[in-house]
Amino acid sequence: MIDNVSELPATTPSNTPAPQPGHLRSNKLGVFAIAFFVIAAAAPMAAVVGTGPVVFASVGGAAPLIYAIAALLIALFSVGYLRMSRFVINAGGFVAYIAKGLGTPWATAGAGLAVLMYLSLQVGLWSQFGVFAGQLRESLTGLAVPPVIWIIVLLVITTALTMRGIDASIRLLAVLIIGETLVVAALVITLVASKGPEVFSVSGFTADNLFSPGLGIALLFAFLCFTSFEATVVFSEEAVNPRKTIPRALYAVIAFVGIFYTLSIWVIGGAIGVDNIQQTATEDPAGFIFSLASASGGDALSMSMQVLVVTSYLAMLLGLMNMFARYLFALSRAGVLPTRLAAVSKAGSPSPAALTNGIAVGIVVVAFLLFGADPITVVFAWFSALATAAFITILIVTSISIVVFFVRTKDSSNIWATKIAPVLSTLILSYIGYVTIENYDSLIGPDNAAAKWLLILIPVLIVAGLLFGKAKGSIDYAKENV
Repeated sequence: MIDNVSELPATTPSNTPAPQPGHLRSNKLGVFAIAFFVIAAAAPMAAVVGTGPVVFASVGGAAPLIYAIAALLIALFSVGYLRMSRFVINAGGFVAYIAKGLGTPWATAGAGLAVLMYLSLQVGLWSQFGVFAGQLRESLTGLAVPPVIWIIVLLVITTALTMRGIDASIRLLAVLIIGETLVVAALVITLVASKGPEVFSVSGFTADNLFSPGLGIALLFAFLCFTSFEATVVFSEEAVNPRKTIPRALYAVIAFVGIFYTLSIWVIGGAIGVDNIQQTATEDPAGFIFSLASASGGDALSMSMQVLVVTSYLAMLLGLMNMFARYLFALSRAGVLPTRLAAVSKAGSPSPAALTNGIAVGIVVVAFLLFGADPITVVFAWFSALATAAFITILIVTSISIVVFFVRTKDSSNIWATKIAPVLSTLILSYIGYVTIENYDSLIGPDNAAAKWLLILIPVLIVAGLLFGKAKGSIDYAKENV
């Protein structure tokens, strides 16, 4: 049994210095620890089972290419992002980068977008988790429990774990991530063994499939699987030698998640057949992967996947809560949010920020559900769509900030990293932003026109952030833990 988190290869020796008041504990996390949090927040199992059918239904046999393209676009953005990380060691994530490039007002606008994105994402995912957890219990025991009960109970537990400290979370995340990775690997292996090399068919990689009308929605759902990659920088204050650890962790995460998604989706599509996968995913989006697992590996594999989809959501939410608590901590320390959120526990955990996040998410989710909103077609659809739009927006602003930063510093030591990649990233992300708006109806689902009004929060928060950031001269995003 692991009695000390330092025994994990993910962390550093236990003689880590105690945190100073108002600071996160430094020199605590190594490459593997940070990667665990980011991969957990990406939820590989939940992403394959949850978003995979949507991407298949949109572009058919070209689905693996969509995940590969999404990974490459994130990698392109990360070139300038990581180059700039040499000048930023702050738990504020994108916001700290925007401050360096575009100044305090735009950084405060970015802070509003970040809060909107992470709160919306958590609200949507908690609602979906409650449904999946209830369905699993009902299938195992025959007892039906309302989603709101599951959400309240598990939200309290994960909030407590986040408040307790990073050591408690990393142990659980390590177990859950290893478990879901092994089960998906088992599915891939059994499918290859039963179907043969034909599962790696490239016949579906056609321009007609890739550039079909569903390209926009497929890209957006694939991008949704990478929303957590910012966590590598959010944990930078707690990292060992962050200027080396953060780039290694980020590229490790992009490589692992990109390969994991692409390979598993490729094999699943090939096992069904590139000519049949689009129709199958459209007709049975909730169950065809489990049926495939049962046919290739038996009922035990299918049931293991059903259980691990639920635990994958739990791992994802625990990772997001740890990350967002540090975001709130950094924004409080900078002077944007109330100062009490910048307090830390004896273990160096931003406990007040974690508690505030848990309460805020709980209030929104429970309020919607108690007023009769459907947990999937309303709560999940509305808030995940809003989170996606906010995520793309803050990526665009960050990318512009990186371009401006390197123009100002006149750093020409690496033209690719300081000029070409950031400019390309800005242009491509701007196009994806356009695609997001064009395909927003597909994100929120049919008969959800009211959800479009939530989009107004994005320009409202941008304007409010610009005004507040300009008016309050004491805001300082350069406050760091070093």
